[in-house]
Amino acid sequence: MGVQSLAVACGALALCLALTTATNPGFVVRITQAGLDYAHEHGITILEKQLAQLKLPDISGDSRVLRVGKVHYELSRLRLRDFHLPYTRITPISNVGLQVSISNAFAELSGDWWVKFLFLRGHGSFNLKVENVYIKIILRLGSDTAGKPTISTSDCSARISKIRVHFSGKLGWLYNLFHSVIESRLRKILESKVCDNVAKSVQNELQTYIQTLPVTARIDAKIGLDYALVAPPKATAQSLDAGLKGEFYSLAHRSTVPFSPPPLALPPDHDRMVYFGASSYFFNTACIAYHKAGALVFEITEATIPKDVGFKLDTSVFSAFIPQLEEMYPDMPMKFRLSAPTAPFLTIGPGGISFQPVVDAQAYAILPNSSLAPLFLLSLTGNVSAAIDVRSGRIVGSLDVGRIRLSLKDSAVGTFQVRMMQSLMNVLTSSTLLPRLNARLDEGFPLPLLDRIQLSNTLVKFYENFILLGADVHFQPQA
Repeated sequence: MGVQSLAVACGALALCLALTTATNPGFVVRITQAGLDYAHEHGITILEKQLAQLKLPDISGDSRVLRVGKVHYELSRLRLRDFHLPYTRITPISNVGLQVSISNAFAELSGDWWVKFLFLRGHGSFNLKVENVYIKIILRLGSDTAGKPTISTSDCSARISKIRVHFSGKLGWLYNLFHSVIESRLRKILESKVCDNVAKSVQNELQTYIQTLPVTARIDAKIGLDYALVAPPKATAQSLDAGLKGEFYSLAHRSTVPFSPPPLALPPDHDRMVYFGASSYFFNTACIAYHKAGALVFEITEATIPKDVGFKLDTSVFSAFIPQLEEMYPDMPMKFRLSAPTAPFLTIGPGGISFQPVVDAQAYAILPNSSLAPLFLLSLTGNVSAAIDVRSGRIVGSLDVGRIRLSLKDSAVGTFQVRMMQSLMNVLTSSTLLPRLNARLDEGFPLPLLDRIQLSNTLVKFYENFILLGADVHFQPQA
């Protein structure tokens, strides 16, 4: 094999490996420019406070004055009184992260001075005004081994174009003779200290905060939700996108999902600060997890039927459809055990969410000794639609079931026409099963939100294979 052929083969192999190891997210979070601006507003407030606490070292040195002799000087107790960042901007940088640009910042300092020149000694105070400060910060985004986001300062530069020092005291005039030397030293120290404090602020404040993004969420005693990043966050010219696993799983036994997430490309919407894309994979893994955990099993007895339905669940009611039932089990209470033989599989399209679950309904007679006698097994199918909303940082929903279709799978009481039970089973499922399912869906599932984030002005849109949830963000500072 020639060198060129070998190179082509290696390239093809690398491409195949890349394709097989690529992982589509089941859930995508997008922060738009409006969202970045809002986050930036709060971040700059924190940075301003951090810079206002700059610790500056004492300065000492010698300088020649008017070719007469050397002056020994000392500057001590340097105190930063204010540091203001009036003009700032944050922009995404493709394949890197974020750039924070600060211009026309200004600060004021004060301190004490001491001088020795020939036979003269003196001390006093000074004021320092720093103007036209320009700072550029590059923030690199990544993810750690647990799938949590990371952020670090990959580059920082600070430039001070104007600095003025005014000395007061008996020999203040002497300091003013070589103020340019003092200003140059102070400029270098400040430019270095600014970037040092930026790096510390990013590490101690920003990195700590973004680590509050939940990687896993415990939904209940049986189910968990995996929100780990499948890749580092990706910056584009208009937004910041993060692809998450978006997978429900059984806490007792986690196994591989038998299908992969479909490609998920969010539309270019920018009216809200943040968007969440929840794919069909996200919802279908919930169905699988609940099915494997045995959570899709429901029992219906007379005690579970609302009183206002006026329905008595016993063999005398069903004997109208199954005459032999009254002979075998006269006037005995009944129980239905509803279960899904397979996990429901839903589809998402522009018209909403829909699926056609199959439910087995096993009927029992409850004998006087409380044991159960199997009567018949029905298969129930029907068109189900789901409504989705966002409330209190959670995805909530409700189901609506169309007319249920019945078929007889097995019977211990002889054959009978199941179509006669159609209305009866509709009443049972709509009055008992559906409210229980909707009560659980109304509790909702948590969205992947950082600590102290609240959502408002929410919207829900349906697309092929995914739901788009949009919202504005409100950050609640700590008390």
